[in-house]
Amino acid sequence: MLTPQRQGTPGFHSIRDSHQMVWVLKGNSLIAVPSSSNVKPAVICSLPCKDTNVHVEGKGSLIYLGIMGADLCLFCAEIEGQPTLQLKEKKIMDLYRENEAQVPFLFLRSIEVSTSTFQSVAYPNWFIATSSEAGQPVILTKERGKTYNTNFFFSAETGFQ
Repeated sequence: MLTPQRQGTPGFHSIRDSHQMVWVLKGNSLIAVPSSSNVKPAVICSLPCKDTNVHVEGKGSLIYLGIMGADLCLFCAEIEGQPTLQLKEKKIMDLYRENEAQVPFLFLRSIEVSTSTFQSVAYPNWFIATSSEAGQPVILTKERGKTYNTNFFFSAETGFQ
């Protein structure tokens, strides 16, 4: 059984894939672009889910993911029969304060060697992914290790409050 972390402030992270693509906020979408000095990556906020009644297959941490300074959180919904990753206007602290898990916003973060995967709790076996082609949106995929990158370096950022 997964046990949630107990914390009251978000963790701040930079995220990149094995192709050195970082996530950038463009309007209300996340886009993966090559990391460079000209690029300002989105800072990802994470907070644990406090609901101990959520049961998920697999090992890892149940977390909410948001974009620092934007009041946007990652959210999974079905569009035209396909699970889709979206950004929804929501404060990550509001999700954290909920006693009952907000499943469409919830991800299972699993650590695989030095990288992390983020599986949708609402859509099991669907993972956050990036294309190896620059400028493409961050999506959900069921095909791990094929066309899309599903493993990310999720590094703690310091100096944010």
